[in-house]
Amino acid sequence: MATYILRRILQLIPVFIGATALIYFMVFGMPGDPVAALFGDKQPPPAVLEQIRARYMLDQPLIVQYFHYLMGILRLDFGTTFSGQSVIEILGRTFPVTLRLATLAIVIAFVLSIVIGATSALLKGTWYDHFQLVIALIFIAVPIFVLAFLAQYFLAVRLEWFRPTVGAQNGWGDLWLPALVLGFSVYAASMRLTRSSMIESLGQDWVRTAYSKGLPRRRVIPVHVLRNSLIPMVTDTATNFGILMVGATVTEGIFNVPGVGNQLFMAVTKHETPTVVSFVTVFVVVYVLVNLLVDLLYGLLDPRIRYVK
Repeated sequence: MATYILRRILQLIPVFIGATALIYFMVFGMPGDPVAALFGDKQPPPAVLEQIRARYMLDQPLIVQYFHYLMGILRLDFGTTFSGQSVIEILGRTFPVTLRLATLAIVIAFVLSIVIGATSALLKGTWYDHFQLVIALIFIAVPIFVLAFLAQYFLAVRLEWFRPTVGAQNGWGDLWLPALVLGFSVYAASMRLTRSSMIESLGQDWVRTAYSKGLPRRRVIPVHVLRNSLIPMVTDTATNFGILMVGATVTEGIFNVPGVGNQLFMAVTKHETPTVVSFVTVFVVVYVLVNLLVDLLYGLLDPRIRYVK
């Protein structure tokens, strides 16, 4: 198992370097001057522009800029914004909010996917199965901003079950409504994946062998069928977690959640390229760590995987 973990960790190093290099060269290698774009039509004297470029090493070759940036990441120094704020301080203020929101949403989506997907597979062809498939198709078809506005109006404004916006009070309880919206927006595809995986497992020979040996249904379903069906579900959950971390910008904007998505949107509109690069780099780190966790879960769910060379 130790060799399996070490091999997975070593595989992540080139992924991290390649992803951060691609992001950096895409953002800073684009045509135009990000420093000049800050001032719009009212350009300061050229000496001021040169001073700002020198401060952020924008006057150096692109490969030198990236190497300096990479060394800063290894020291946990993500640089400063054009307005003088430390990027790590902005992340420290906004990242925990988005992390709580994504965690709540992924837990909601995972529980719904397992419960509804498993019961639909066991009741395949019944009215319950058809009803859940229709509901899943509706949630897949409805855009996230429509779902967010409907939940905000009916659940918060009309029924007053939740606060319509989050704002500065962003504890676990205040994030339930946007988390429900995000959770329901991703659960549908996960539920269909769980259902199909369960149906495939139920038709395998080893399931029929387990029944022929006299094992009760209450043991065959959770131990033999559900456990083997969780492998694609774990992959899908990890992907959804990354999507929720990166793609919660619209939901955070609608519910006024002071998270990374909101901050990233403002950084893009203000041409704060150091902030954009640093935030996306953090997303890459989260994705890499989540995928490492998924690889380790693979080894626990199916011991045969850890021995694959």
